[in-house]
Amino acid sequence: MFVRSFAVAALLLGSLVACNSDALPPAGQHASVSGVVTDKATNAPIEGARIVVDAILVATTDKDGKFAIDNIPPGDFDFTIEAPGYTTLTGSAKTEADKPFALNLSLEKTPAP
Repeated sequence: MFVRSFAVAALLLGSLVACNSDALPPAGQHASVSGVVTDKATNAPIEGARIVVDAILVATTDKDGKFAIDNIPPGDFDFTIEAPGYTTLTGSAKTEADKPFALNLSLEKTPAP
């Protein structure tokens, strides 16, 4: 029992030490991205659009087409915006630490077959 407890404690300590890596930006030095997703033809907000940043961070737009994503490491990031009935939009942008970034985009309806 003691050996198992010791092993678990060592594993947890190792995980905490790994989280304190100099390769990761310190807390408070991240950026936030927020914006509005609209229909390109009507300029109406799109509810339920899914925004994915760097294939990890995800947000969904509210009824007003608004979204926000925090804790994005500063620098270049890739994004994808998907919504049912609309063409997927991909792109990239650059953030700076502790500065908000606005990402307001319009999606085009998927062409009828």
